[in-house]
Amino acid sequence: MGSRTTDTEPALGLWQIFLTFSKISLTSFGGGLSGWMMREFVQNKHWLTEREFLTGLALAQSFPGVNVVNLSIWVGYRLRGGAGALAGAFGMVVPAMFVAIGLAALFDRLARFPLAHVTLAGVAAAAIGLSLQMGLRAAQRAARSVLPAAVMAATFLAIFVFDFPLLPVVAVMAPISIAAAFYRLKNMGPGR
Repeated sequence: MGSRTTDTEPALGLWQIFLTFSKISLTSFGGGLSGWMMREFVQNKHWLTEREFLTGLALAQSFPGVNVVNLSIWVGYRLRGGAGALAGAFGMVVPAMFVAIGLAALFDRLARFPLAHVTLAGVAAAAIGLSLQMGLRAAQRAARSVLPAAVMAATFLAIFVFDFPLLPVVAVMAPISIAAAFYRLKNMGPGR
């Protein structure tokens, strides 16, 4: 299922995909891109359902590389196949790359002024808020029964409270979570 269009629905243009990702990459400063992507593709444009987006987010985070680039590839692929994946990735990376190069050169000149650091801290706080909103939404959807909620809580405690290394925690918790999801699907069916 590489394309989301049907016989009666016109194909989503590659230029639309590229421009939408470009807008996201150029207007989301300091992180929080996946939250911005969810807002744009699920809530504003309705190109994906929330479930589709969160599935893609989970996949993107499990692949090597930059999560938002992985997610842009996945979203683009869902919308228009391989060409959509390229449009999504290029839209996410290329415009922001040119802006980042320009801003890095500018910041090199402005770094001695305290206002530059204060401004960046404010932008980072807003980005963290956006990421938190998306994370809470994803947690609500994932924690529909006791075992997934327990896996989330145990993972959070292990990494955040007890400061265990990420990879061993994921190596233990991911198989438990996968087994629980498989058991649920096997016994209840995928729609529940």
